[in-house]
Amino acid sequence: MAKQALIVVDIQNDYFPQGKWPLVGADAAADNAARLIQAFRDAGDAVVHIRHEFTSEEAPFFTPGSDGAKLHPKVLNRADEPVVLKHFVNSFRETTLKSILDEKGIEELVVVGSMSHMCVDGITRAANDLGYSVKVIHDACASRDLEFDGVTVPAAHVHAAFMAALAFAYASVISTDEFLAA
Repeated sequence: MAKQALIVVDIQNDYFPQGKWPLVGADAAADNAARLIQAFRDAGDAVVHIRHEFTSEEAPFFTPGSDGAKLHPKVLNRADEPVVLKHFVNSFRETTLKSILDEKGIEELVVVGSMSHMCVDGITRAANDLGYSVKVIHDACASRDLEFDGVTVPAAHVHAAFMAALAFAYASVISTDEFLAA
């Protein structure tokens, strides 16, 4: 069996109800991510946390050094779990993520986090392009309503569209329960 790692993408305070950029379903997604983190820890498998900070104080959320940019308490890392700081949508861009995975001999990634339509999408596509086998746990990810050309797209539709696109060519997309039962 190939070595796997759980990648916990941007589950940070600003995405929760009291934050600057709240997502629909952030709490439920974080609860499922916490279940997966515990399962990976229990199995002795790697858990890598990703934390996004923008480089500008004028950013709409995840401003440098803010409480909103901190990992949410539901998914805090342990001392032996790396936290990769990133400044771009793609978690591999200008970070240590690939070297951490290579050092551990990781071949399969299990991705959870936020936002479904941005950073989860970005890491999944990049990981696939880099040759990793990828699973996205859809109910451990969250999104938000989007607007385009005067049309509001509900978060559930945004999330579903991105999960469908990833499932088409980039990843296996399954639920927390399906993953834990396998």
